[in-house]
Amino acid sequence: MRASISRQLRYGRDEARIFLEEMLPAAPDVPVQIAHLAGAGGYADPLVDQALAVFVEAIQKRDRRGRRLYFDVTTVVTPDITTEQAQLVARRVRELGVERVLYGSDAASGGNLPPREGWAAFRRLPLSESEFRTIARNVPAYMR
Repeated sequence: MRASISRQLRYGRDEARIFLEEMLPAAPDVPVQIAHLAGAGGYADPLVDQALAVFVEAIQKRDRRGRRLYFDVTTVVTPDITTEQAQLVARRVRELGVERVLYGSDAASGGNLPPREGWAAFRRLPLSESEFRTIARNVPAYMR
């Protein structure tokens, strides 16, 4: 979703709106997975939450463009996540709907956690056991 951090390309609410308003209508029946909860790993950058909020709003309004959206939490939760960030991520997961959230891990290189450690970090979110079970069992529509 985020084009480039290193090139400092614009990113946030406006770019997410473009994606929602111009890209998704072009493929109304295609499941779309938005990686890293609309970021590029971690959740410290407020622009990530601004972008994700666009999708949360569309889903809560039952906007047809959001009906086939899935979100993965790959590398979003790290061992150094703050309590405030963890609470915000948990709130956003619930607002999106846990049935739309997929757990994933990037390659265990370049500072990324191996899958087991990544799942342990993810489990630090203030979610219920039922919510964790749902996320662990979720399979995106394109893999069924």
